[in-house]
Parts: sequence; C-alpha cells; structure tokens
Amino acid sequence: MKETNIHVHPLTRVIDDINRIFFKMGFTLVDGPELETEYYNFDALNVPKDHPARDMQDTFWVKPTKDLPGVERRLMRTHTSPMQVHYMEENKNPPIKILCPGKTYRKEATDATHETQFQQFEGLYIDKEVSLATLKTVLNKMFDEFFEKDIDVRFRPSYFPFVEPGAEIDISCFKCKGEAGCPVCKGTGWVEVMGAGVVHPKVLNNIGINPNEWKGFAFGCSVERLAMMKYGVDDIRLFYSGDLRLVNQF
Repeated sequence: MKETNIHVHPLTRVIDDINRIFFKMGFTLVDGPELETEYYNFDALNVPKDHPARDMQDTFWVKPTKDLPGVERRLMRTHTSPMQVHYMEENKNPPIKILCPGKTYRKEATDATHETQFQQFEGLYIDKEVSLATLKTVLNKMFDEFFEKDIDVRFRPSYFPFVEPGAEIDISCFKCKGEAGCPVCKGTGWVEVMGAGVVHPKVLNNIGINPNEWKGFAFGCSVERLAMMKYGVDDIRLFYSGDLRLVNQF
C-alpha cells in the first residue's frame, strides 16, 4: 500500500498544544453546547441587559421552533465563558481549575483578522489563595512553552463585565524579542493576545459560590490569533479556505 503524508491543520495543532500545556498544569478540559440560552451567555456572566454585545450586530439569535420551545431566547454562543458557568453549577465545591476550548460565533464583518465563526480557549481557576500574580505565573508558563522561548507578560487595565479588575494581556514580541523593531508588534515591542481578570463577585454569587471565601481568575484568547502569530499567517480566512497549500505545510 502506498504511504500518504498526513498533515495536521494548524488550528488543530494549536488547540492540541494549548490543551496539552494546560493539562500539565492541572487544568481539566471542559466541553459545552454551542447553542446557548441568554442566561448562560450573558445574564450569569454579569453582562448588562443594555450591553451592545446583545445587539443583532454582534449576536446570532435563534428563532424558537418546535424543537426549541420556551420563552427564553437562544443564541449561538459569543464566547466560551458559558461553559464555565455550566461547570460551576455542577461543581459548587472549589477548587476549580478548568480550560474551555471551543467554537464561538459573532455577527461581524469578515476581514483579514475577523471571522463570524472562530475558536477560543478560556481558563478558570478558583481557590482560596488565587490572585493576579497566580494568573501571570500561569500565562508566563503557557506562552513560554507555546512559543518555545522566554516570553514576558504585561497587564493593562481594561473592562469586562464578568471580571473586576479586568486586564488586557500583552506579550513581548515573539519575533523581535520585545526590542520594538518589527512589523508584528508595530514597533512597540508588545503584542496584545487576550483578556483576563479576577472573577467578579456577582458571577460567583449567581452560581452559589461564596465570593468572601473563594477567589478566582479567568482568561480568554482566540486560537486563530495565536496560530497567526506562531506560524506567520496574515489572514484568518486562510484557515477556513480549504486550500491544501496551507495545510500541507504542517
């Protein structure tokens, strides 16, 4: 029988690498539904009723059918955070240490850096002695191993409804090593990669976990963004084009 070369899609390779890295750090991999309710996608995560993410411009809402009865609105999940809520509801006795990879959907214009369907991974760590310092240690280890070189992590204040305080996470440019001398980092020496923060007390209260006893952090990142940076792909649409010239490189 003639042997054939087997090529792994770059997104599959990145997902496998991320799962492996976090599994070694003690995180449990969690899966969940892509069709969600408004409660799990927004309400339980402290996203206000008037938040723009609920608008039709950002969310694919699903019309009720005989197979999907009820008054609660359903949607294609806009992030993988609902998986964290499902898990916490079923496991209300921390510590909790999970990684949630999966597809997400947003109604937005498609261009070189945006797609209506993309993949995320999100992490959640809840324990009695968890802080932003713990988060930075975890992310440093993940990025060092993923990019196979020393990577510095920088926190910038930001806002997300489900964390407080919230932060945008930058990493030192993996190409110019943070020396601010390449187009990847646009001459800054830093590349923005994810959002993160300390889990909002309201989120824990919604689940029935006492925020005075337990603390935690959460983070989320696009799989495609990491793949583009690691493999030098300049257009996210190439991952979904079906062009074997891309896949055959891996």
